[in-house]
Amino acid sequence: MESNEFLNKSPALYGIASARSVAQPEHRIKKKIEHSGENSDKVFDIIVLGVGSMGSSTCYYLAKQGVKVLGLEQFEIPHEFGSHAGQSRIIRKAYYEHSSYVPLLERAYKNWKELEDISGVPVYFKTGLFYFGKPDHPIIKGVHKSANKYKIRIDSIPQLTFIANYPQLNIPADYEKLFEPDAGFITPERAILLYAEQALLYGAVIKTKQKVLKWTKNKNEISVITGTGSYKAKKLVITAGPWAGKMVPELSHTLTVTRQLIAWVIPRKLKPFKLGTFPCWMIADETKPGVYYGFPILPVNKFKGPVGLKLAHHFAGSITDPDNINRVPSPEDESNLVYTLNKYFRDGYRYTQEMKTCIYTNTPDENFILDFLPGYDKDVIIATGFSGHGFKFASVVGEIMSDLAIKGSTQLPIGFLTARRYVK
Repeated sequence: MESNEFLNKSPALYGIASARSVAQPEHRIKKKIEHSGENSDKVFDIIVLGVGSMGSSTCYYLAKQGVKVLGLEQFEIPHEFGSHAGQSRIIRKAYYEHSSYVPLLERAYKNWKELEDISGVPVYFKTGLFYFGKPDHPIIKGVHKSANKYKIRIDSIPQLTFIANYPQLNIPADYEKLFEPDAGFITPERAILLYAEQALLYGAVIKTKQKVLKWTKNKNEISVITGTGSYKAKKLVITAGPWAGKMVPELSHTLTVTRQLIAWVIPRKLKPFKLGTFPCWMIADETKPGVYYGFPILPVNKFKGPVGLKLAHHFAGSITDPDNINRVPSPEDESNLVYTLNKYFRDGYRYTQEMKTCIYTNTPDENFILDFLPGYDKDVIIATGFSGHGFKFASVVGEIMSDLAIKGSTQLPIGFLTARRYVK
């Protein structure tokens, strides 16, 4: 789709939100979770294993329906040992991975708005998103496919217009320059805490520092044993992130856990890359697998740290064990990310401020698993295999898990995400 509207708007106005005032609910919510964990009940309707992105949302949607729910988390909430940390996560609709995700994304946007409305705290920030790549690149072709099928607005920016509006970028003339104005980012740590808080308000119990040692099903009862106690329930929802393979042996040979790096860098010039001026972005480099992506510089007084221009490489890294991952970034890790800044940005790199590791849990086809675990009579439900692109769906995955656990089915279109692709 070609648009002349870009010609008449400055970058600061073209779908890019200025920083809104963001409340700081973390301390308050962590206190609530701590007191919730003092609950002495041992029997629940449903137990949720893992209270990260998917688990916190699941606890909320279950508790909202009046279910007596227990959430068990082996670390604090939130934490930096899995997949959800890192200040920001891109949300977008023109889904190149698989166009069947788009209806789920439409619901996810709606549910994120609901979370903002009930909590009074913003979690979605509309910055717009650039896609850069050659016209025949699978990622660019996938963006067009989803946009055309579901009538998603994607603007194709002419080269001269792009140069005039974004001199801080050095994108080759033969790359397409696409802009999705309704894309942006979600604040993951804050979203998780808000879902946990809302779950608590509806009566959920959430216990942290509860490493699950074993779970079993005996007739119509689920038993869960942790390092500090044991609990029973009628049903079990497993949202264990990189530990899903350890919680579900049937999937241990299907799920591949990989080590990923994210970085915050200080550009030579900060102002051109700040929130309100610069959008989120994705670059499909023709010589590298996957896609590079990043965010504008976020003001730390509203979003906390780290400070800097955040970027990462979306591509399965080295295989690892979530309990024994190397969290020390290497020079090779850094140079891979600096590569894209030096190639595609002007004044985009002065030095690296901070690097962190995160973890992907990959399926062979890189699509999620949202389903009942075969062989357990619909009493065990799993959400796993998010393959590095799942967080934006957390708000809808919780609803889906709740539907499956309470109703035994969901109206949301998840037929392409069946567990029976891998477990018979």
